[in-house]
Amino acid sequence: MTDTLPDPLRSADLRAGTRPVIRPRRLRATPALRRLTQQTRVHPAELILPMFVREGVSEPVPIGSMPGVVQHSLDSFRAELSRAARAGIGGVMLFGVPEHKDATGTGATDPDGILNVATRLAVAEVGDALVVQTDLCLDEFTDHGHCGVLDAAGRVDNDASLVRYRDMGIAQAESGSALLGLSGMMDGQVAAVRDALDAAGHTETAILGYAAKYASAFYGPFREAVGSSLQGDRRSYQLDPANRREGAREVLLDVEEGADVVMVKPAMSYLDVLADAAASSPVPVWAYQVSGEYAMVEAAAAHGWIDRERAIDETLTSIRRAGAEAVLTYWAVEAAERWARS
Repeated sequence: MTDTLPDPLRSADLRAGTRPVIRPRRLRATPALRRLTQQTRVHPAELILPMFVREGVSEPVPIGSMPGVVQHSLDSFRAELSRAARAGIGGVMLFGVPEHKDATGTGATDPDGILNVATRLAVAEVGDALVVQTDLCLDEFTDHGHCGVLDAAGRVDNDASLVRYRDMGIAQAESGSALLGLSGMMDGQVAAVRDALDAAGHTETAILGYAAKYASAFYGPFREAVGSSLQGDRRSYQLDPANRREGAREVLLDVEEGADVVMVKPAMSYLDVLADAAASSPVPVWAYQVSGEYAMVEAAAAHGWIDRERAIDETLTSIRRAGAEAVLTYWAVEAAERWARS
């Protein structure tokens, strides 16, 4: 059998007392050395907390498939915003859970709709400490649960949806959102919303394009979190999980249309797409550690199968290592507080 050891480590040389020349383990020998030579670090300022605010409740409502995550009342929302600011995370991404829905999602553009109310509250409470961001999509507000409006045949109408997105963008900017998260995956959505914002004088409002958003099984718990009414699936507008090159194309399109930041979603199953985006994008690249990723770790940890805190840190590190400059994660505040104690 051919000896596959490199020359410095051949057994004959070791028996003869020759010392190996290259010893990578030297830099792993102590906690201090490992800390000093660590190549990827995650800082609280790089974490963004997704938050759900529910209309018509006086107490937070637990989300069964996401232990530790709730649909906030306005009071609990205010308290959690203050906690997030104290923890030093980078921002919050807000999702509204309305009491009433309709075919065109009118609650999304109502100034008194839950998302716009929550946005104004967040800006007043923590707008100087956190980047207040809002989800710009119709799925939480439509009775059919799709991310756009439907045509007469029941298909998602791309261009009619863009009209609604333009109106949503203006409503959210007027409520004080600093960054709009365009997550609907309609063709031309970034250009449409950027044009509407600029025409309305909101030139300083930034756009996060959910550029490479895949039709993933890992969104399941999120649909409980927002009370989704979806029947069917979103494969006609979200990306096929098999398509890496298509993700890169979508990233470049969003950049060309004026996105200030681009997103890859989900994160952990698409680290290759994330690395591609980080290598090619001239604007910041973020990633969303989605509900199913969160739920899997929580479920395994609850059974004692994995070390929960190590798993959380390893997942966040892997996403940063692949190239994400910020991570949306439901562990944002918890992780930041724990790191501050360590």
